[in-house]
Formats: sequence, structure tokens, C-alpha cells
Amino acid sequence: MELSVKPASLNDILPFRESYRAEMNCQVIHDSLHTRKGWTDEFHFLIDAQAVGYASIAVGGPWKDKPAIFEYYVSPEHRSRLFDLFDLLLRTTGVKLIDTQTNDLILTTMLHTFAETVATEAILFHDKLTTHLSPTGALFRRATPEDATQISASELDPDAKWIVEIDSQVAAAGDILFHYNPPYGDIYMKVAEPFRRRGLGSFLVQELKQVCYQQNKIPAARCNPKNIASRKTLQKAGLVPCGNLLNGKIA
Repeated sequence: MELSVKPASLNDILPFRESYRAEMNCQVIHDSLHTRKGWTDEFHFLIDAQAVGYASIAVGGPWKDKPAIFEYYVSPEHRSRLFDLFDLLLRTTGVKLIDTQTNDLILTTMLHTFAETVATEAILFHDKLTTHLSPTGALFRRATPEDATQISASELDPDAKWIVEIDSQVAAAGDILFHYNPPYGDIYMKVAEPFRRRGLGSFLVQELKQVCYQQNKIPAARCNPKNIASRKTLQKAGLVPCGNLLNGKIA
């Protein structure tokens, strides 16, 4: 059998990418990179001239000077050649980095096989528990233009569409990002300094989960592994860890 790796277009690999997304069955953190022109290079894997899978390499934005493999898929009937095809990809492209999430079992296996150093960039969360948090005096509502001054003064995200209000003051702000693979939405939030340690962050996450479901979306989130406060906030709102975002440097 002759193995080869050839440059491809996004359209060329689309059928394999659909299979990859279905097999992942979770929020794919780097899914949106493909929509950003010039940010990715795509490659086809071929066995005896038959396409059997693909790989995507991030080459734009934060990866401009440090390209990284972030998607790797081979059709199930050809997975006895997973290591051979990945080794060929490395030798063909010269890429020295891998960015993956542990939900991706194939690329995570390649990372732990070929990388000499591995670091955790983020903890990934999915929703598993229904909560009924109701902090005293807390009002969850959509942000209005009139809230902009308070949001700015509290160093909250000016683009956030949802807030928690306490005594007519903006105490926290957050939103949901939908540029990941459908139907997943990524929740983020921040609590203003004077209102912290009151459970408002978890309350805001809880309510943003409901906004997600009302739009027929599935809530998800992530946090820095060293951010213990954020980790506890997400868990208190019913989100539980489901994986890690990993970076590996190839030997």
C-alpha cells in the first residue's frame, strides 16, 4: 500500500470533517478556525490514491509563527495506519506542535505518542446538573444601552448581552459565544469586584445555561486550570469537567 499526504481545500475534506464532528459529539474548541481565511492549511491522507482522512494545521492568528496540528481524522476502516499516516504528516509538513482536546481520542493519542512535552491550557466543561440558585436581590436581565457606563466602570465585557443587577447596580455581565460547532455555545462571565463571593457568578452561569437551551443550543464552558475561583463557579452552576485542552511539542 502506498501512503501519501497531499494539500487539500476545505471543500475537499468537508465529508471527513462532518464525520469527525459527529464522532467528537461535543464542543469542538477550534472548529471556527476553518472559517477564518488564511488561518488553516488542510491535507488529505491517501492510501493507494484513495482519500481516507485529513489533517488541519493552524497557521494564522496566534499560530502564525508556530503552526500546530489541531484536527486529525482517519476513516475507521483505515485506522490500523493511524501512526503511519501521522508520522508521514509530520515528515511532510515539518510541524512541531499539536493542539487538541482530550475528547479527541485519536489526536490525543498522537500527542502523547509523539510529543516530548505536554501542557494543559484549559479545563473543558459540559452541563450535567440542574441548579436552582437564587441570590438575594439578584436580577438577571438583558443588558441595555443605559448599562454601558456601569459595565465599563466595573471593567466588565462591554459586548456582553446579559447582566446581573443588584440594587440597580450592574454586578456581573456575561454572554454566550456561538462560533463553535453547532449546537454548542460557550458561556463566559465576570463579576464586578465589589460583588464577588456572593454566588452571583454561578447564578449568572445558571441563567445563561437557560438562555442556551431556549435557543435550542447546548451550553459549555472552559477555564484556566489555575483559576480555582472560576472552576468552582462553573461547577456550582451545574457544569462539570469533560476534558482538557492540551498543547504538545513534538520531539
